[in-house]
Amino acid sequence: MKIIPPKPFTFEAGKRAVLLLHGFTGNSSDVRMLGRYLQDKGYTSHAPHYKGHGVPPEELLETGPTDWWEDVKNGYEHLKSLGYEEIAVAGLSLGGVFSLKCGYTLPVKGIVTMCAPMNAKTEKQIYEGVLEYAEEYKKREGKSDEQIKEEMAVFKEKQMATIKDLQNLIKDVRNHVDMIYVPTFVVQARNDEMIDTNSANIIYNEVQSDDKDIKWYEHSSHVITLGDEKEQLHEDIYRFLEGLDWTVS
Repeated sequence: MKIIPPKPFTFEAGKRAVLLLHGFTGNSSDVRMLGRYLQDKGYTSHAPHYKGHGVPPEELLETGPTDWWEDVKNGYEHLKSLGYEEIAVAGLSLGGVFSLKCGYTLPVKGIVTMCAPMNAKTEKQIYEGVLEYAEEYKKREGKSDEQIKEEMAVFKEKQMATIKDLQNLIKDVRNHVDMIYVPTFVVQARNDEMIDTNSANIIYNEVQSDDKDIKWYEHSSHVITLGDEKEQLHEDIYRFLEGLDWTVS
């Protein structure tokens, strides 16, 4: 079965724009419902795809954080090219890490960081997650168990410099969080099974903005944008955005 990959999206509405960023091994569907919600509230949003994501997992091995950061910046420039002058950013997991990086490298009005890791997992843990993602993708393609076994054997032989680079990215962003002065909303799922939840406290404590908030969602797991508390999350993000100092109406 051929998988139709999710695509980047741009939902245009008002003059205020939000760059929406998905997680590692994720895609734009992670933030699509949030984008539609914001569109209904009068906000334009754009969600890019990182190279190697939403496509066969072999392509993920050929990319890394440098490529993905370029995709983030290109997404930001896409909104600028459409005429949006003031842009906030919201990201999930790796997207949350990139949202923080946007906060000290690009002009943004505010940051929403959701379940973003500040303590990198071990290479083994990340690698196991990639293997799980690859196998699940192949299952969704409708491949036989035997074919999946054969393809996974080949997959495991490939080198993945991406993992070390991902660890270094997280460490680098953590070292620069204290350079963030724009309003920041830190979102963390209490039952996050993927990251060290103390990351949320690290971000909240080290961001230098006078306008910052943190909220724990007691019944949510890592992909909080698709979880049971997503409606409350949407409302909270909207409230945060409404409180920013936008100079456009």
